[in-house]
This record gives sequence, structure tokens and C-alpha cells, in this order.
Amino acid sequence: MKSSSDTLRISLEVAECEGPSTLSLLLSEFILDRQAGNLTTSSLRFYRQKLTALMNYLTTHGITQPSQVKPTHIRHFLLTLQETKHSPGGQHAYYRAIRAFFNWLEFEDEIDRNPIRRVRAPKVPEELLEPANLEHVRVMIETCDRKNALGCRDLAIILTLLDTGVRAGEMLALDVGDVDLNNGTVVIRCGKGRKPRVVFLGARSLRVLMRYLRLRGSRDADEPLWTTTDGKRLSYTGLRDIVRRRAKDAGVPPPTLHAFRRAFAIYSLRNGADVYSLQRLMGHTSLHVLRRYLKQTEGDLQEVHRRTGPVDSLL
Repeated sequence: MKSSSDTLRISLEVAECEGPSTLSLLLSEFILDRQAGNLTTSSLRFYRQKLTALMNYLTTHGITQPSQVKPTHIRHFLLTLQETKHSPGGQHAYYRAIRAFFNWLEFEDEIDRNPIRRVRAPKVPEELLEPANLEHVRVMIETCDRKNALGCRDLAIILTLLDTGVRAGEMLALDVGDVDLNNGTVVIRCGKGRKPRVVFLGARSLRVLMRYLRLRGSRDADEPLWTTTDGKRLSYTGLRDIVRRRAKDAGVPPPTLHAFRRAFAIYSLRNGADVYSLQRLMGHTSLHVLRRYLKQTEGDLQEVHRRTGPVDSLL
């Protein structure tokens, strides 16, 4: 019977006989490394999808070893994405995945020269991030009947999206026990990168949420916070349909789920929130996205000066 050390020795000898690892094998090892790093399922899917497309492209050009990949191959692949009508943001997403993969290959000593270091990232134009229109949200709220559990649920959902700025996936993963009904503290346990954080519900949102749970008739800590009429956890499609249905009833264009997050950011900044506190509330690892929100609030500066300028206001 072979010992574990014998098995490891035999495996290493087989690997040496097979020669250098192929790109496809190294991709599997890279995904395993990301998985061991406790990345979310969506992040793993992101890397696998983007890098598989690169592997298919390289294979059709006879490239199977990492040492064969040159900067020009990556540039041509990115150009192919551009020619197939991928948006600048989509092209940049592929670039980020490729960069992470080749940096990992360099760290693992699988390559001597890292080709991604000589490839410029695709330029992404600074687009305005449209927030949910608060006047439209106000009309949507008026369509919710607070006397029944369904109407109260929809109202609580809209208010929570706007009041916390959470991502849709974070919203749907909430359990009843994640919300402190005494002070409105909400623990986000499945944030991006699996980093937990705390957000907050204001007094009005909390009152509506408590009414919804009371009308629903269940407050067990391990139950889903948002449920369908038959008690199952609400899905992404279900959440999106609620917002669309309320917008249709109100006669206004339906905001996207992410537009509520943008509204939270922009109106928090306009009301005086500092960017570092907002970064923690939104679960951003950097200030890059928040800078885009700050840029949108520059139009408010003239109004601020009108109200606070020393000559007009004091003299």
C-alpha cells in the first residue's frame, strides 16, 4: 500500500514527464486558487468565463503554453472584443481577468516575462451614473397598500433599497435575524468579496419593515427577510418584477435595482456624507466609483455658493 508521500512523489514525477503545464490546466489551478481564497460564486464565474474565452482564442492560434503568450496576442484578443461590439466596460472586464491570471502565473513562477505588463488597459469613458428619480420613487411608494402584507412588503423593499444602498444580491440574502429591529442596524454577510459590513435603516423604513413582518406573521431569525407569497426566498427576478410593477402602476419609467444604490450614494453626498464613511457603507474597496458620484454632484456647487457665498449671504 502506497503512503501519501509515495503518492505525492509519483505525482511529481508524472508532472515532470509531462513537461510544462498547459494554459488550460493552469486555468483550472488558478480557479482553484481563487476558490481557496473564498471568492464568491459570481467572482469565480467571472474569471472562468472571461479566461475561457481567451483560452479559446489562443488555442485557435496554436498557443497552448503560457510562455508562448506575447503582449501582441493579448492586444489582438482585446481588439477582437472591440470588433464584436463589446462595450468599453466589457473589454475592461476581460482585461482585469487576464491581468489577474498572468500576475498569478508570474507569482507561481510559471512564466519569466509577464506579457500583461506591456498591454495598456482599454480606456473606459467616464459615464454619468443615473440614480433613481426620487419623485418617481415617491409616486411608486404611493401605489403600495400598507394594509396588506404584499403591499407592505413592496413598500419596505423600495425603502430599504433606497435607505441602505445595498446591492440586489445582498438584499436578497438577508435573513430576519440580520436586522436589529430595535435600532435599524442591518448586517450584510455576503457582500462583495465576502466582506461583512453594517448598514442602517432610518426610522420610517424600520417602521414599515416591522409592519410587514407583523402582517406576514413570522419573525424567526433564520427565515428569509424577503419572501414570495408562498413563503419562499425572493429571487432576483422577483425583486426586479416588484420594482417594475410598482413603476407601471405609478405610470413612471422603471428604475433599475442598481439605480437605487446610485441614488443612495449621490443623495448621501449631497446631504453632507463624507466619502470615507460612504465607502464603508457601500462596501467599496476603493474610492474610484465614489469619485464618479462626486463628479456628478459638482453641478450642485453653484447652488451651494448661491446659498452660502459670503457677499450675497452676509453683506
